[in-house]
Amino acid sequence: MKDIINKFKVTDGKNFSLKNFDTDYSADFKKEDSEEVLKDLIEQISALQSAMYADDRYALLILFQGMDAAGKDGAIEHTMSGLNPQGCEVYSFKQPSTEELDHDFLWRHFKALPEYGQIGVHNRSHYENVLVTKVHPELLMKEHLPGIYSVKDVDKKFWDNRYESIRCFEKHLTSNGTIIIKFFLYMSKDEQKERFLKRIEDPDKNWKFSASDVYERKFWNDYMDAYEKAIKETATDRCPWYILPADKKWFTRIAISTIILDTLKNLKLSYPVLPKEEKAKLEEAKKKLLEE
Repeated sequence: MKDIINKFKVTDGKNFSLKNFDTDYSADFKKEDSEEVLKDLIEQISALQSAMYADDRYALLILFQGMDAAGKDGAIEHTMSGLNPQGCEVYSFKQPSTEELDHDFLWRHFKALPEYGQIGVHNRSHYENVLVTKVHPELLMKEHLPGIYSVKDVDKKFWDNRYESIRCFEKHLTSNGTIIIKFFLYMSKDEQKERFLKRIEDPDKNWKFSASDVYERKFWNDYMDAYEKAIKETATDRCPWYILPADKKWFTRIAISTIILDTLKNLKLSYPVLPKEEKAKLEEAKKKLLEE
């Protein structure tokens, strides 16, 4: 399992390139065994979630990024299926609202952060602000930014400042007890085409398809460049990225669960130990209950 983690983990973007990662890798796992493997991983994660909730010292923030049809929704559904809903919240970030555009780009993401003892899952995240806006900088005109009056004003310094804002945001969170896992579900363009066709051909999946999805495929290379740059600029030891092969959904889910499990294990979680006075109160309560 450690091999999976180390293979996909990026902590320094200096020499990072997406070309060094495969989209269809599946290690030595077999699809027919994947359901049982995933079930075991989820059971272990569930046990550690309970300890994390009781421990109440850490929060876990899990970010999912990827192109349309990369499997983010399904991955969240399957890998989080065994968690206690009381200790887990999922946020799906769509296009920002008018209210959100009247605040800085991190505001709506800051509001959605998990509390200590909780797991927060962000389906898309603050990285959309250096991905979609990088490919379509005209969207930045809606943010009412000082000095940004046209696309011509969006220069290298602007993006450098935005990457720095993200690094500082994540550094602040990790310094205060929020553990961050960043997943990029790396899918091939051919696989996306096949999944789009299935959505069109299956009436039950038509609702998941939008004509704009095909339009955005024209910018595939631009998106890959934006992802590569974002990962280069924001991969650190404390906030690593995990570049997960996403052509085989069943393996992606195993990899996600393996990484979450390993992260929780490394926190050395424990249930609170009551002081002697409280234990004495428990014994007294037990005694009264047995005397009824």
